[in-house]
Amino acid sequence: MKTALILIDIQNDYFPGGRMELEGSPQAAARARSLLDFFRRQAWPTVHIRHLSTRPGATFFLPGTPGADLHESITPLPGETVIEKHFPNSFRETGLLEHLQGLGAERRVIGGMMTHMCVDATVRAAADLGYPVLLAADACATRLLTYGGTDIPAEQVHKAFLAALKSYGQVLTTNEVLAQIKG
Repeated sequence: MKTALILIDIQNDYFPGGRMELEGSPQAAARARSLLDFFRRQAWPTVHIRHLSTRPGATFFLPGTPGADLHESITPLPGETVIEKHFPNSFRETGLLEHLQGLGAERRVIGGMMTHMCVDATVRAAADLGYPVLLAADACATRLLTYGGTDIPAEQVHKAFLAALKSYGQVLTTNEVLAQIKG
C-alpha cells in the first residue's frame, strides 16, 4: 500500500520562545523527524503542512514572521511538498487531497501539532475521505486548555484526543508506525 507522510504545523511558534509554545514540542518533533528520515530513505512521499494565520486578531503563525516558518528539525528538502493552509483541517481549501491522489497514496501517516486542533481535524478528514490513517501519537504535541474555570493539563488533552481519534485510524507510537509500514 503506497503510504504518504503528512507532518502538520511543526513550526517555530510552537517551540520554546515561540508565540504559542506547546508542551513537549521538541520531543514530538524529534519523533516526527524519525518518521521523516525513514520516508526519505524509502523515497516515499512526504508533505509538510504550514499554517499561516490570516484571520483578524491572530497572534501566531503570522505571515512573514519567523514563527510561521517550519522548524529546523524537519526542514523540507528540495522537491518535498509544502502546502500552506489557513484552517485547522489540512484538506480544507488546499490542494492536499489532489496532491495525494496524484501520488497514488492510499494510506496516511500523520504527526504534528496541535493534537487537539489541526491534527484532530486532519485525521478526521482523512478518515472521512476513506483513507486508512496511522497517527504517530508521540510525534504530536499540544497545550493546556481551560474550560469552565478548570485547567486541563496538556497531557490529559493529548490523551483525550488520541482516545477519540482511535475511531478514525490507528493511534500508535512512532516505533509502532515504523514497524507496521516496514512490514
